[in-house]
Amino acid sequence: MKRWFLYLMVTLVVLGVVDYFYLSKLTAPLHLDSIWKIRENKPSGAPVPKGPEVREELLALRQRHHLRPLTEGENGKRARDVANGIYGFATCEVQTLNAARANSLSLEIHKHLDGIVYYVGYASEDHIEKYLTRQKNFHMLVSLEPRGKATLLLEIPVDFVTKCTPSGGSDGSLFDLFVTAIPELQSLRQASNLSLANS
Repeated sequence: MKRWFLYLMVTLVVLGVVDYFYLSKLTAPLHLDSIWKIRENKPSGAPVPKGPEVREELLALRQRHHLRPLTEGENGKRARDVANGIYGFATCEVQTLNAARANSLSLEIHKHLDGIVYYVGYASEDHIEKYLTRQKNFHMLVSLEPRGKATLLLEIPVDFVTKCTPSGGSDGSLFDLFVTAIPELQSLRQASNLSLANS
C-alpha cells in the first residue's frame, strides 16, 4: 500500500515538472476567465460589433506565431512584463503596450513565444532586401498600412533597431527605423572566423 502511494506521488511530481518546464513554454497561456466573461456578456442573437479591419496577411502572421491579443489586465504594462505570445501596440520606444492602437503614432508589436519583441509594419521590397542581406547602417521606412511601394509585411526585432522615429506621412503612420548592425550577424561572423582559424 505504501509503495502505491509513493509511485503516485513521484508520478505527480514528474508530471508537474514536465508541465512547468516544457508544456507551458510551448503554448500560450489560456485566459479562461476572459473567455468566460465574453460568453456571459455576449447578448444572444445580437450582432457583434466589428473593430477596425485587419488585413489577412497580418492575421496569418499572428496565427503563425500563436499570438493572442493583450488583455485588459495587461494593458499599459511594460513589454518585458507581459507574457510571451502576445501582440499589442506601442510607440517607437516600446515602453508600455496597449491592447488597441491609441493613435497613428503607435506600431503593432509582437512578442513571440521565445520572448523576442518585434516591430510589425509594411515596407518596400528594397528595404526588406537590405534587412535580409544583413546590411549595416540603413534606414527602413515602415508603414502601418500598405501604401505606395511599402506593400510587404515585415517583422524586425526591436533590438536590431537603433533609432525609431515617426516620419510623418499624410496621416502620421510612417516610421523611420535605423539599423546599424544586426547582432546575429556579428555572432555568426565570429563563429565562422573561429572555425576557419581552427581548421
